[in-house]
Amino acid sequence: MTPTPDTAPGTAPGAPPGRRRPGRRTAGSAVVAALLLAGVPAGLAAGADAGGPKTATGPKGQKLTASVTTALDPAGQKVRMTGEGYGLTSGIYVALCKDNGDNRTPSPCLGGADMTGGSKTSQWIVPPGDPYEGDLALAFGPGGSFDVELDITAKGDGLDCAEVACALVTRADHRAAGDRTQDVRIPVAFAARQPGEPGGEGVDVPAGTVAYKAAADFTSAGKPLDLLLHPDSKKLYVGADNLPDTADVDERGLHVLNPQDGTSESWISQAPGSTGALRASAAARIAGPLPGDGVVYTYPLRGVGSAKAGDKEAAGVWLPGSTITDIAPGTAPETVLVAQGAKLSEVERATGVATRTLTLPGGTRFAVDAGRGVVWYGDFTAGKLHRVDLAAFAVTGTFDLPGGPGLAGFVEADPATGAVWVGVDRSVLVFDAAGKLVKTLVGGDLARAAAFDRATGRAFVVRQDGGDLSDPANDNNGTLTVYDTTDFSVAARELSLPGNHSQAGAASLAVEPGGATVFVASPAEGKVTKLVRQVSPLVTRGPADLTAEDGEEVTLTAQAEAVPEPAVRWQVSADGGQTWKDVEGATGTALAFTARAAQDGHRYRAEFRNDVGATRTAAATLTVTAATGGGETDGGTGEPSTGGNSKGGDSTSATGGTSGSEGGTESAGGSSTGGSADSGPTGTTGGAGATVGGATGDGSGTAATSGGGSLAATGTTVMSATLAALALVGGGILVHRRARRRAEGAL
Repeated sequence: MTPTPDTAPGTAPGAPPGRRRPGRRTAGSAVVAALLLAGVPAGLAAGADAGGPKTATGPKGQKLTASVTTALDPAGQKVRMTGEGYGLTSGIYVALCKDNGDNRTPSPCLGGADMTGGSKTSQWIVPPGDPYEGDLALAFGPGGSFDVELDITAKGDGLDCAEVACALVTRADHRAAGDRTQDVRIPVAFAARQPGEPGGEGVDVPAGTVAYKAAADFTSAGKPLDLLLHPDSKKLYVGADNLPDTADVDERGLHVLNPQDGTSESWISQAPGSTGALRASAAARIAGPLPGDGVVYTYPLRGVGSAKAGDKEAAGVWLPGSTITDIAPGTAPETVLVAQGAKLSEVERATGVATRTLTLPGGTRFAVDAGRGVVWYGDFTAGKLHRVDLAAFAVTGTFDLPGGPGLAGFVEADPATGAVWVGVDRSVLVFDAAGKLVKTLVGGDLARAAAFDRATGRAFVVRQDGGDLSDPANDNNGTLTVYDTTDFSVAARELSLPGNHSQAGAASLAVEPGGATVFVASPAEGKVTKLVRQVSPLVTRGPADLTAEDGEEVTLTAQAEAVPEPAVRWQVSADGGQTWKDVEGATGTALAFTARAAQDGHRYRAEFRNDVGATRTAAATLTVTAATGGGETDGGTGEPSTGGNSKGGDSTSATGGTSGSEGGTESAGGSSTGGSADSGPTGTTGGAGATVGGATGDGSGTAATSGGGSLAATGTTVMSATLAALALVGGGILVHRRARRRAEGAL
């Protein structure tokens, strides 16, 4: 802190000499300090050319002033914080924190609570005589005053003020965690976060959050077993079995659907059996697309067929040997790779003749990485993964599936990275192209299918519930999870798939290139669900600070990208960002109004909202200077409205009002009347040239503010504070994970 005249260093203004007691520090207090001070940065450089002082008023009339608030040096900035009127009944913290808005806890905070006097990233202020006064905390001066200096940076301890809105705040200490009356916030801006910066701050989810929503259920394709969205014809092919619920119709076969509305365009139900005669056959697994249109698929028990939309029946051959367990495109257009248990063969589609055959130690399912000439063969019974070189048609490596034998899910190769994803029980095991396990993705349901989108670098994984409701672990609902294939982070909000369980067969999925649409099959429900991608607003243009003369027309502009198209509303703050009100009728991307002297220092922001979430722009500040034309200035605030009863006046008279905690102010050459607040006394009437403000709820004439929370944990003793601090740190309340923005294509 900065000593005031006649005050010893390290002593709060007004504190009795010698109050600090350097040698008096209990073991419990040291533990509290150690818990709350983990990772506190030190030795920060002073910034230059930062904005001037700003003052905010608290709900009890407290005055908080920061010496600098804008263009702060991200690498390090010294800020002098002074306060008065805080009372002498409870302690407070002074710190740089994430600004979560009115009546919300300012949290997390940079550096935690500085109770050593060393790092000065925050300060703890307590009433004189408080047991924590001394090494741990400073004492209030006369009238609940303080004068301290903070060393702050834009980033640290999981908080990044270049990404989120931050404020210099006071808030009740850990002994009064729920007390919001000590919350006073002064918004700040670092040089790395200028008004108008794209991106914005997500209100309920991070800006640009991706989510999927069920748009339609297709029920015209029996019991779906496998899906393929044809890359050329864009038709949705569904391999299906018969659905017992529709006993009057045998729905086995290959269905071709219009992916837009699910209408049936074709149904190929007949395929050659063991004698060559046509028979009704289910389409078990789809190998891949044919050029232009059509697919190659396998049908029970050993049939390899091909068909396209409009065909009356499938062309096919019947293979010798055991049941086909998997199929994929071969190394030539006229061949397919077929698994018959542990035997892998390359077969000519026209004749059924195997040109190459390899018997592996075990396995049933496989995936082909054609770009690298590799087949990955899964042996779930033995807990092994075999790598087969396609050119030599030989095993070149065997790798363990951690956890040993497990329920077979899937084996899929990422064509972009060469990684192989293996679904076993509730886990997805990711191996790199060399066979090294690089990631285990554990979910709450059984991992049953995966697909990749090269355009976005995303992996889509469908998990199914076990379906046995006698097991407490089951709830009958599956999930869709989307991952980034580079760092394996979750790339979209996880979606619940009600009713998708594994009792009637494994789920499958198909992804439209670019990931805008996903199709998920639920055999138990006899349907294919069409999912569409939605994205929360991502600000592409924010409002910039403006300087205007009194009476000048001004326009603020904001834009955002989102799916679906977001609604927009403008908000205004007359108290430096402490409280915000909607601007009545301001629902466009541009906000135009006449600037008035009463609006000097008002802050404006746009909020964009859709089904996924809401995002706000950084706030822009309006500076209004005196008119240079020499004429009179009449009328109200000039804003369309600040919500509630506020209304701009005309050139002869104006009625100023307030709404909520914002006082409506008017500068008028004529008469002006102060309207009433939502609660509290009615404002007074000013004479000619007077500036009149409505009253606040407590009749003080100042805007009430609220919001915030405690910096540390609750508790009234050293030990309880220690335990609460442990819970606080363990719960991650002092750590804010930086949200990763994604905006790829429509993302």
